[in-house]
Amino acid sequence: MSGPPYHITARKGEVAERVVVVGDPARAEQLSRKLENPKLVSTNRGMPVYTGEYNGVGVSVATHGMGGPSAMIVFEELYMLGAKVMVRLGSTGGLLPEIEEGEVIIPTVATYLNTYGVLAAYAPGVCLPSAPSFDVLSKLVEKARELGVKHRIGPVLSNDAFYSESPDFAEFWRKKGAISVEMECAALFALGHLRGFKTGAALVVSNNVVRETPLLRAEQLREYVEKAGELVLKAITEVTP
Repeated sequence: MSGPPYHITARKGEVAERVVVVGDPARAEQLSRKLENPKLVSTNRGMPVYTGEYNGVGVSVATHGMGGPSAMIVFEELYMLGAKVMVRLGSTGGLLPEIEEGEVIIPTVATYLNTYGVLAAYAPGVCLPSAPSFDVLSKLVEKARELGVKHRIGPVLSNDAFYSESPDFAEFWRKKGAISVEMECAALFALGHLRGFKTGAALVVSNNVVRETPLLRAEQLREYVEKAGELVLKAITEVTP
């Protein structure tokens, strides 16, 4: 597609090379408060984008909404606007009984069904590479250890249907090796390989699917997101675009 992005109304130069992408507008606003001199550069579609600095390095925080199709539009448009590193700070449901709410999952790969809507449209009948960039992954793990953030490292599942998850679903995917489930990482990682930008993710556990624990809401996750946000910002500013 030629021309300026259709959905993000920021102009070229208003989005930094390093972008933290989040699903929830409230999370974007929370994270923007950690930036120096944050500026709201787009509000279209209720998905705000902020740009500022962290430790003197330019960083944007962008909202991608829920699910692969919505997120992929935002990832594509951020890339059009000059983004070279995108790290998702999201939430995830634990697929192992011992995983606790508030832990951080750092994905080594995002598996998905070959019917995963958005990637099935990009590459019909083909499973695209959906692993994060190694240097981004390494830096996220390094910062999690430095900051003492309780975390796990392993494969996650990107699933299209939020309300399809159940203990049986969790057991099936646990046996396939996934340790948590979310909706957008496979889209981000695969697009990074297709377009040539770096990717990574840090996911805060909001519930345990196996034990059917209640889903923690944004205000209940705020303290955990604060710590995970610091982890992501420290990591992304030390990665070379």
